[in-house]
Amino acid sequence: MAGIVAVGLIFGGKDKEMESMMRLQVLRKQPNARMCFVCGLENAFGLHSRFYELENGELLALFTPRQEHQGYPGRLHGGLAASILDETIGRAIMIRSAGDIWGVTIDFSARYRQPAPLDEEIRVIARIESDGKRIFEGSGEILLADGSVAIEGKGKYLRMPIDKIADFDHEGDEWRCLAEASDPVSVVLPERRKD
Repeated sequence: MAGIVAVGLIFGGKDKEMESMMRLQVLRKQPNARMCFVCGLENAFGLHSRFYELENGELLALFTPRQEHQGYPGRLHGGLAASILDETIGRAIMIRSAGDIWGVTIDFSARYRQPAPLDEEIRVIARIESDGKRIFEGSGEILLADGSVAIEGKGKYLRMPIDKIADFDHEGDEWRCLAEASDPVSVVLPERRKD
């Protein structure tokens, strides 16, 4: 991992919930699949998202939406925004389970606050809000370059071992972690206000 990813260095007063900045270390990169729409490295139309576990227990996803991901011209399609939020929240449980447990979506909702642009890196932050024996709940946000929240999501997920979710080689070429020169070693993010 080589760099620092900065988010929200210019606020412009857009988001009162994000008031100060915090630098967080990246602890680990999560694996990518080969053909998943959200994280698949070989899916020509996919988001090619990368996922990083942060020292505060949250999960960071990075991706750059392209022209084929648009809804309205120049804007990320709302359904794709929901997909990346759902995936990031569902993956956040992997931080607590050493990657053996995944979240299968039971219920998910999103609130669209402002459009997310195409052709610039987007950050998604997710966390687990409550964790039970079989079910967990989480929340997340898509952050714009200025640190403001574009889309919020929350969901309820069934905890399930990864080998029971899908029929693929999760220990081989279908599921792997590739180090990239652009992998961050730390990130600068807006602090969430605790109400």
